[in-house]
Amino acid sequence: MPANTAAYPRAVLFDLLTALLDSWTVWNAAAGSESAGRAWRAEYLRLTYGCGRYEPYEQLVRQAAQATGLPDSAPAALQAGWRTLPCWSGARELLQALRPHCKVAVVTNCSQRLGHQAAALLGIDWDAVVTSEEAGYYKPDPRPYQLALDILDVPAADAAFIAGSGYDMFGTSRVGLRTYWHNRVGLALPQDAPAPELQSPTLDAALPWLRTFRATAR
Repeated sequence: MPANTAAYPRAVLFDLLTALLDSWTVWNAAAGSESAGRAWRAEYLRLTYGCGRYEPYEQLVRQAAQATGLPDSAPAALQAGWRTLPCWSGARELLQALRPHCKVAVVTNCSQRLGHQAAALLGIDWDAVVTSEEAGYYKPDPRPYQLALDILDVPAADAAFIAGSGYDMFGTSRVGLRTYWHNRVGLALPQDAPAPELQSPTLDAALPWLRTFRATAR
């Protein structure tokens, strides 16, 4: 192993739709306003985190829209805008910097179709893209994270996770993944959720953290 790679984790797993991609903007546009988009997204998250076992993603998105008083055109607009999901600043640069040193993978609460479409927007050759549909469960159930580790053939102790949601901490802590929370929109950590190892509104601190990952293992 080259010396400059030795301190990196063997794999870095990423939340997709909030850690790497700005799905907030597309949800808000589909809803017609930021407040309506946030309420819709919150209800969708409540449904996914509550159901555990996979139910069709698109169905839950529609249920959440109906529950928050949005018309049927809102879920249709969300799907229409899916291929325009913008990347957060620094996301592509981080992935390109990591690619020579470790495996990279996605673990996302999404359907297989939409998850793979969204992952392709980053322009990276992923080692694994795991969706909740493929895992059979929604995060933060530990099974989606563990499926990605199994595909990569990397133990949790040798991998890192870049989260986009505070709810990820419930799952990553159970699997044993050290976690960096890219908390772009300043959300509060959910009640009783374990704290991430690092939290930042940007991805700027992720690469320095990963460069010394093994040297700073707890």
